Amino acid sequence: MKPTLLLAGLLVFLTGSMHIHAQQPGLFLLKNATVIDGTGTAARENVDILIRGERIEAIGNGIKANGAKEISLKGKTVIPALISAHAHIGTLKGTTSSAENYTRENIFRQLRKYQDYGVNSILVMGTDRPLIFNGLRDSTVAGLLPGARLFSAGYGFNTPDPSPGSWMNLLQRPATPEEVPAMMDKLVPLKPTVVKIWVDDHGGNAQKMKPEIYTAIIREAHKRNLRVAAHLFYAEDARALTEAGIDIIAHSIRDKVVDEDLLAKMKQHQVTYIPTLSLDEYQFAYAGNPDWINDEFFKASLEPGVFEMITDKGYAEKVRNSPDYEKNMAAFQTASENLKKIFDAGITVALGTDSGAFPVRTQGFTEHLEMELMVRAGLTPLQAVMLATLNAAGALKIDNDYGSIQKGKKADLIILSDNPEKDIKNTRKIESVWKDGKESSKGPLKK
Repeated sequence: MKPTLLLAGLLVFLTGSMHIHAQQPGLFLLKNATVIDGTGTAARENVDILIRGERIEAIGNGIKANGAKEISLKGKTVIPALISAHAHIGTLKGTTSSAENYTRENIFRQLRKYQDYGVNSILVMGTDRPLIFNGLRDSTVAGLLPGARLFSAGYGFNTPDPSPGSWMNLLQRPATPEEVPAMMDKLVPLKPTVVKIWVDDHGGNAQKMKPEIYTAIIREAHKRNLRVAAHLFYAEDARALTEAGIDIIAHSIRDKVVDEDLLAKMKQHQVTYIPTLSLDEYQFAYAGNPDWINDEFFKASLEPGVFEMITDKGYAEKVRNSPDYEKNMAAFQTASENLKKIFDAGITVALGTDSGAFPVRTQGFTEHLEMELMVRAGLTPLQAVMLATLNAAGALKIDNDYGSIQKGKKADLIILSDNPEKDIKNTRKIESVWKDGKESSKGPLKK
């Protein structure tokens, strides 16, 4: 039997009928919305968006489209779906983070959680495991599976002090520069979005990656047309890495305020900066009573048992009595100041949060908190939205399709009941999330 006849027979069997009609692409006309397009420009009112299939076909006023399903968005605001350029997934479950938690079920549960919060794409920074590289990652990126799209840095590079019981036990740990090329060749078949490296002493508790090692990693990655993202803390490491050719700084510079020389070097080398301010706030926030602690939007994002853990009096005292408590608060203030200086210098900044690495860095809510902290640091709400959408898409190299509401791009949208240009916290007023031209979620509070 010819393959075409075999396929037709299979379709008859599945449908029970010879009257087979190809599914027509969806046609939606979103009417009279306030639109923040993600490019940093001011909101526009009474805008129509025509969606055909997965893409935006037209944006304007008074659009007519025969056969389109019209949805009135009068009084609503539409923004692009959010993108987190630094996240982790799969290892978090309840109050634990471990390799044993990394299951297909857990990954999909968390991808759906991200999407409920309007985060339609995430870049996992170097802690993924083999499970996703057998088609799962690629299927999420292609939109064939529910939840956020999963982009991956594969297995990152760290210092040669293995931790067999850790969920980071698959990291590559070269002891010499000569070991790097073979390790990079092992990574290439996974088609990572970036290569992740850890260059930090974790508050003096670990050795730093040696400059000759990270220089070799950057060199070998660039030979293979891969970009490199660095976990760091110190300004001098940022300077040395920038001079070595780093592409992305994946955390804030937190030990001191950046100087003009470093700003100039980062701009010259076209470094992308991901501040992760929320990570630093989480280091000390639970010692007190942050204004979001009892917010249902926050609580819905938590793993089981985490709310009880973080609101326990003993937990607050533990955070407050930590020898690093004052240092963490100072680091957050420095990070906030550096974000404003770096953004004002014309260096590309993108949203990432490190959410999902540990239970207190909750997935979904943290991306909204990050935008609030960016505004507190001196950015405008429109700038914060741009960093969370178009700039983050650029960091993932997916900005041809995602990150802004523009003709020809994929219809990845969040419909809000209020305008975040007035108050950045309005990004949390989610009415629905759209992915590839279809409504995919009503938000985390409307199950």
